[in-house]
Amino acid sequence: MLEITNLHATVGGTPILNGLSLSVNAGEIHAIMGPNGAGKSTLAYVLGGRPGYEVTGGSVTFNGQDLLALDPHERAALGLFLGFQYPVEIPGVSNVQFLREALNAQRKARGGEPLSGGEFLKLAKEQAALLRMDMEMLKRPVNVGFSGGEKKRAEMVQMGILDPIFAVLDETDSGLDIDALKIVGEGINSIMRRPDKGVLLITHYQRLLDYVKPDVVHVLAKGRIVKSGGPELALELEREGYEAVA
Repeated sequence: MLEITNLHATVGGTPILNGLSLSVNAGEIHAIMGPNGAGKSTLAYVLGGRPGYEVTGGSVTFNGQDLLALDPHERAALGLFLGFQYPVEIPGVSNVQFLREALNAQRKARGGEPLSGGEFLKLAKEQAALLRMDMEMLKRPVNVGFSGGEKKRAEMVQMGILDPIFAVLDETDSGLDIDALKIVGEGINSIMRRPDKGVLLITHYQRLLDYVKPDVVHVLAKGRIVKSGGPELALELEREGYEAVA
């Protein structure tokens, strides 16, 4: 589903990714852990196509297509979703307006018909309920005045509405208390744990992996994968830290 081969990337001329290779099959959830500055967020932004992140070598194939040759909106239309560590605020644009436009733009790119207002609101209510979010929150400007936990829950509602086939989630557990962590974890499982979908879950800590059980755990250090293993690897890192493997 996602095949990354010998990926090199720079930010502002500074090398960050240094020969990273990784393969995620449909139906799998892979967790990436690593110390600060290892390149975890850079990997997420490169996959999403964020400007300023220059790929200098290697390749990324997504469902048989050259992902790096596509613009960000084309990647999204293919079914790629990027969850941000710090979701941005968009004053003056309601969540409902933003999500309906985004969803219908993707449906159009795939040759589908746009959802009517009534159809969209029904879908939005279902996804908001899944994340235990009041629909009144979705009528407010995107993330404006939201707490850290509310921003992450709203982002999971976005993911549920857009229904991607692959999600790259960059430190989704950042800023979540215990209750919000459980809700977000359950949301990820409900939306993405399916045989035809995949997830790349970037995190510092084991705690999210208590709710979203990964099939494979990778350690990213100095811009490349230095160790891979099963879920037990995350527990080892929690006990011993990254120095033992980085």
